[in-house]
Amino acid sequence: MSQIYNIIEPNVISEEMVRKALEEQSRDDAGQLAKREGIDFKDVTELQLSFRNILQIDNLWQFENLTKLQLDNNVIEKIEALESLVHLLWLDLSFNNIEVIEGLDTLVKLQDLSLYSNRISKIENMDALQDLQIFSIGKNNLDTLEDVIYLRRFKNLRTLNLLGNPLCDNEQYMPFTVAHLPELAYLDFKLVSDTMVSNSAFFSCKTGYWHLIEHLLCWYAGNILAFESAFVEYLNGSFLFESMYEEDAEAAKLASIPGADDLLQEYPSWFVSVCENLFSYGLEQHEKREAEVSDFYESLQEVLTANQEQGRKIILKFENRHKR
Repeated sequence: MSQIYNIIEPNVISEEMVRKALEEQSRDDAGQLAKREGIDFKDVTELQLSFRNILQIDNLWQFENLTKLQLDNNVIEKIEALESLVHLLWLDLSFNNIEVIEGLDTLVKLQDLSLYSNRISKIENMDALQDLQIFSIGKNNLDTLEDVIYLRRFKNLRTLNLLGNPLCDNEQYMPFTVAHLPELAYLDFKLVSDTMVSNSAFFSCKTGYWHLIEHLLCWYAGNILAFESAFVEYLNGSFLFESMYEEDAEAAKLASIPGADDLLQEYPSWFVSVCENLFSYGLEQHEKREAEVSDFYESLQEVLTANQEQGRKIILKFENRHKR
């Protein structure tokens, strides 16, 4: 538990806290009327509970029509007790002590989520948020570009903030992110420009690494030509790939790029499949060539035989005439 609790007393969301917050939100005549006659939580669509030293989320189940909830600047350690807020569109949990993303499975309508300035080290457990458009998770403990790949499932995501995480120190962070999330309009409070998109071209494609694969294909294709006379028989299997990849320093560097592991696991089988197809094609062409050569020699033999027969006839005719 944080040392901050030695200075302030943490709270749990109570009905009294909620009512006081709603009264503060409505200081006009309607607010005074609500104070006298009571507030029906089912009618509330927005609730602000910022700066209240909240440690634990609770007592929100009655707000079934809530669309906007602010819980920022508290001491919350766990995302919980939000299951009933199925109409929530906007959720602010920034500036808390949250370590794990969880408890969001029922918030399927959520469009704007802020987890800025927490202690989160992995983006996870957000699969249900398919309507997510704005996501702020800057100033956390994210240290791997794999977290960016997780965000590819959110097809409506247009604004993303990751600024302040260790992963941003990676020189490939910006082009990697723009390439993997091509629909982004804003990244780290900046408009995604054409320059940023062009700089990400190396990574850009549906898989994120087509240019990497294309580079490998060209390199290996060149090597196939070098191997074709001496090692063509090894195309029928994985020997060619293994023999080239085993001592390839450049391939080892490519393997160190985040997100390349899955591709490099799939690539060998694809490469071997191409080699086997090439081998089969070579066999077909070889058989075709053999058939053509056979036809040529048969025709040649027929011509030679015909010429010999014609020569014998000419010689016989000459001898007969000579005798006379």
